[in-house]
Amino acid sequence: MYNPLTRSYGEPHKRPEVQNSTVEFIASSDYMLRPPQPAVYLFVLDVSHNAVEAGYLTIVCQSLLENLDKLPGDSRTRIGFVTFDSTVQFYNLQEGLSQPQMLIVSDIDDIFLPTPDSLLVNLHESKELIKDLLNALPNMFTNTRETHSALGPALQAAFKLMSPTGGRISVFQSQLPSLGAGLLHSREDPNQRSSTKVVQHLGPATDFYKKLALDCSGQQTAVDLFLLSSQYSDLASLACMSKYSAGCIYYYPSFHHSHNPTQAEKLQKDLKRYFTRKIGFEAVMRIRCTKGLSIHTFHGNFFVRSTDLLSLANVNPDAGFAVQMSIEESLTDTSLVCFQTALLYTSSKGERRIRVHTLCLPVVTSLADVYAGADVQAAVCLLANMAVDRSVSSSLSDARDALVNAVVDSLSAYISSASNLQQSTLIAPNSLKLFPLYVLALLKQKAFRTGTSTRLDDRVYAMCQIKSQPLGHLMKMIHPNLYRIDRLTDEGAIHVNDRVVPQPPLQKLSAEKLTREGAFLMDCGSIFYIWIGKNCDNSFIKDVLGYPNYASVPQKLTQLPELDTLSSERARSFISWLRDSRPLSPVLQVIKDESPAKTDFFHHLIEDRTEAAFSYYEFLVHIQQQICK
Repeated sequence: MYNPLTRSYGEPHKRPEVQNSTVEFIASSDYMLRPPQPAVYLFVLDVSHNAVEAGYLTIVCQSLLENLDKLPGDSRTRIGFVTFDSTVQFYNLQEGLSQPQMLIVSDIDDIFLPTPDSLLVNLHESKELIKDLLNALPNMFTNTRETHSALGPALQAAFKLMSPTGGRISVFQSQLPSLGAGLLHSREDPNQRSSTKVVQHLGPATDFYKKLALDCSGQQTAVDLFLLSSQYSDLASLACMSKYSAGCIYYYPSFHHSHNPTQAEKLQKDLKRYFTRKIGFEAVMRIRCTKGLSIHTFHGNFFVRSTDLLSLANVNPDAGFAVQMSIEESLTDTSLVCFQTALLYTSSKGERRIRVHTLCLPVVTSLADVYAGADVQAAVCLLANMAVDRSVSSSLSDARDALVNAVVDSLSAYISSASNLQQSTLIAPNSLKLFPLYVLALLKQKAFRTGTSTRLDDRVYAMCQIKSQPLGHLMKMIHPNLYRIDRLTDEGAIHVNDRVVPQPPLQKLSAEKLTREGAFLMDCGSIFYIWIGKNCDNSFIKDVLGYPNYASVPQKLTQLPELDTLSSERARSFISWLRDSRPLSPVLQVIKDESPAKTDFFHHLIEDRTEAAFSYYEFLVHIQQQICK
């Protein structure tokens, strides 16, 4: 066997794919149906009155201007823009024009491309025109009175524009689509937000967006959705455009550039990552496993092209996937099983590559060994994915029951397998000690909670995140980390790049761990909350927040100032270290004890009892009662 590293034959054990669990190969022309495509980016922007009033256009255009040279690609990279309200507007950016030329198509029932060749242009050849358009766009629709949204026709036009090459469509939408194909009507009953019974309309109202996504996927085009809404926008229907085309979904409820600075800052940070992160085009992914095992369900944003082949028009490093497997035949004759994922994709530089991940696991014969090797976080995240599917296909109450039953069944089997344990005692193996806590956290998560006021779009977005987030991010969403930060010391600190990073102990997610004399940081993955107690020490408020006392701290504080104090340095160092550990940069929100925003903070204290849900202790008692039945 030829070894490309040593350029010699023999010694297969020294080959890179044998020595490494992850390898990447440059694919030969056998793996190409056509020459590798260029990076192509199309932006579809809502410019109705709602959108202009929210002020998102300025943030998007400014961010794109700042990152134009950092967009992944090569000399062939192409870019285009479409805007829409009750009509669809295209922009001719052909090299040689003195300024961008707007072309308006008002016949939204039979959408067409006004000029086929100059709407997607080479980024480098037309860079000055593109910059002119981005500088002009935020002010072009300032006085608009158009309240309608023809999103469907704009997407149909985008599909026609992208079909010859494939690439990425980025859609920015601020309201319910109200004109043309794909128009939607409000389905939310605000009186049902706190319902403990049936939660309706978790599925799409129309198949228009799913069909469009499948058409896009067939032409190697993914659709990413940015929903910046102040009211119900039927995300359950709109999300289909991204789910089935391997796109991403971003959601900014109550977005406003000045009234809601936290969301505005979140959009800025998300866009910076979105524009500059690596991207793969025209990809397919196949997962294989040892004979005797079979893969039967996939979770994530993709289209299943055949039984084990996932079509991913775009692939990015922030996406997560989950698979369910079953044992079809006896594995008694083997001591190891293998799983392998192969991703064939085109890099932004136009290279066809194959990335291969291989995982090898031992086969054990005793149940005790199975429990000893259980990965509780992987189990919880897979259960969360399954619960989302159950909520949509059956009902939310069915999904909640199934989550509780998963805990009851696994712990019951463990107690039964250990002959020396009493049935009346609730005992879990070390690997599953946190299983009941994590499932309780899931039951109180926006996706699955009942009896607590939850907007339908918020619930659906939480479900979309569960289906597409990587495990680490998803776990922080389910069970945040809580730290006390008004007493940070260097004891136990770690050193990272000449920086001392304090390591405060984790606190239980319970109000009894809070004190009005302290300040606490909650890490929820995409947002950091800093809760300041009413009687917090003035020296902390002065040295870290930069205000003389508690009363002078403003309600909407989203930044920690850089102060030349030891306390400030420690707090900022710790928060920076947490931020550096993930791809998406979380926003920060400082919450005072009497702030209305503290409701969000207290919702995450999942060990406490609420009107509609058990405390952690009550949940453990409930599990024990179910096991003893």
